[in-house]
Amino acid sequence: MPAVTYELLHECKQTGARRGIIHTPHGDIQTPVFMPVGTQATVKSMTPEELKKIGAQIILSNTYHLYLRPGQDIVKEAGGLHNFMKWDRPILTDSGGFQVFSLGALRTITEEGVKFKSHLDGSRHFFTPESVMKIEEGLGADIIMAFDECVEYPATYEYTKQSMERTTRWAKRCKEAHKNTQSQALFGIIQGGFYKDLREISAKELIQLDLPGYAIGGISVGEPKDKFLEILNYTAPLMPSNKPRYLMGVGTPDYLIESAIAGIDMCDCVLPTRIARNGTAMTWNGKVVVRNATYERDWGPLDEECDCYTCKNYTRGYIRHLVKTNEILGVRLLSIHNLYFLTKLMERVRIEIEHDNLDTFKKEFYKKYGYIK
Repeated sequence: MPAVTYELLHECKQTGARRGIIHTPHGDIQTPVFMPVGTQATVKSMTPEELKKIGAQIILSNTYHLYLRPGQDIVKEAGGLHNFMKWDRPILTDSGGFQVFSLGALRTITEEGVKFKSHLDGSRHFFTPESVMKIEEGLGADIIMAFDECVEYPATYEYTKQSMERTTRWAKRCKEAHKNTQSQALFGIIQGGFYKDLREISAKELIQLDLPGYAIGGISVGEPKDKFLEILNYTAPLMPSNKPRYLMGVGTPDYLIESAIAGIDMCDCVLPTRIARNGTAMTWNGKVVVRNATYERDWGPLDEECDCYTCKNYTRGYIRHLVKTNEILGVRLLSIHNLYFLTKLMERVRIEIEHDNLDTFKKEFYKKYGYIK
């Protein structure tokens, strides 16, 4: 048996969205799910206990950053990421591919792998599919990602094709190098940019590897929303129906709902904690930029419809004061709220799927949130 399996519970008659369970060595994940990002073995400003109270089911951590510090050997010595960060629920580690390729002039791509300079101190490093598998095995996450190349938008057909083919070859090398199959599941990443024929080839060739799960990479990278939806809705049906489907780097409410409608099971993004640091909250009635002067004497909660810790205890006026004075509590309170909001949104999405009502909910939510004028 693979370490991670997918169980389909229901398909929405309105949309075809999937309601399921992903079984992992550290517990079950109810899907569709949003995964908070704990880049450096922590979700910024949050304790594991707080994340559990919010309802977080799985956390994503980053191979590139943890490789640079503290190093996978230290994490392994501590008993793996679960013990290191005191999180006993599922963890997913990405391969570091996106971070390495975002280094631009600091990296060089070859067939063997990627040479790059650390963004911290300029030291030189070399990632190969084999070395990434060793790092991710040392980190000990339940789900690990194959090493891939994420192409920027826009990119030429010729370069995207070369990159996609290299990603497939690297996935094969990752599978050969990955040994800890009893407690870790290796997911492949479908690439191909914004070219449908390349997406189809990528999906077909990766599926032949019979990996435990698959992801869509290389979208939500700055393209227009219509392009995002076009490639998402074309690629998702190409993925195996009996395995987890993961869309990488998505965290806005509309993209999460659209992803669920397309049949995606898992999404992640740094967005909720990043915008919290900028003084922004997501609410059931749209975004609230609490640092704005209009909230200086506002003694209501961030969201009247929310029962998170922040909304039950603090006012917009007080949180604005904290943000304006750079007090860390302001970031924490906004992070708690934003993560709770997305967790509750996906909980609601699961309910609407079960009731064959997701398209109706989408239209109502979009109008209320401000996506539809």
